[in-house]
Amino acid sequence: MKTEYQCWHSPHLGRDMELKVYGHWGVPFIVFPCSKGRFYDYENMGMIDAIKPFIEAGKIKIYAVDSVDSESWYNFSVSPSERNSRHEAYDQYICTEVLPFIQQDCRADVKVMVNGCSMGAYHSLNFFLKHPELCQGVLALSGLYRLDRAEFGLAPGQVEGVYFNSPISYLPNLHDPNIIEQYRQKTIIICAGQGSWEDEAVADTRAVDELLKGKGIDAWVDLWGYDVNHDWPWWFRQMNYFLGKLYGS
Repeated sequence: MKTEYQCWHSPHLGRDMELKVYGHWGVPFIVFPCSKGRFYDYENMGMIDAIKPFIEAGKIKIYAVDSVDSESWYNFSVSPSERNSRHEAYDQYICTEVLPFIQQDCRADVKVMVNGCSMGAYHSLNFFLKHPELCQGVLALSGLYRLDRAEFGLAPGQVEGVYFNSPISYLPNLHDPNIIEQYRQKTIIICAGQGSWEDEAVADTRAVDELLKGKGIDAWVDLWGYDVNHDWPWWFRQMNYFLGKLYGS
């Protein structure tokens, strides 16, 4: 498998950022890591090996990016609005640095699929909802989609300063017909298991499903069984299942 490591100084984040590319051709996937994760986690945890047939067949090409979660949503030493600002800088890094790199690498003005597990699922869905014009779609596994929760140091309903990055908070008030029509034209897959450590993900997945349905947006929302835990072996199986449905086995 062709791989490539990249690192450059991000002007938006003011520090070096790393990423790794897997594959030679195919639909470009930006992969966001789990909470406070790194660009190499997808490989180290076994996902690259798990989906290798799709990569080696030239069906998909993976761009695994770093996170700045420890500087944004998990940086409890600063205010929620400061955490939000750091995330917005990260968002601009993806939009104006990573995406142009991908387009240059693919030698085309391509749109991307965005993907991730757990916190990576949050990032992928949030990025897709904010930038549908840049995306082919989203494949989000076992995510939490509202920021007003104890995990992020916030109380239920406490969204001041983070509202525009909390999908379950902003989706009810999103009425722009142009944006909604863009959502309708994209591939939206949101999945969670119903086993151990998935209760919050199931609740948020159901909430997003209802919000999208209420706007006439067709999404494939898939809740797997009560034996399906919040863990990598199940994410391997889910990725293979959905990639097979999207691009053939």
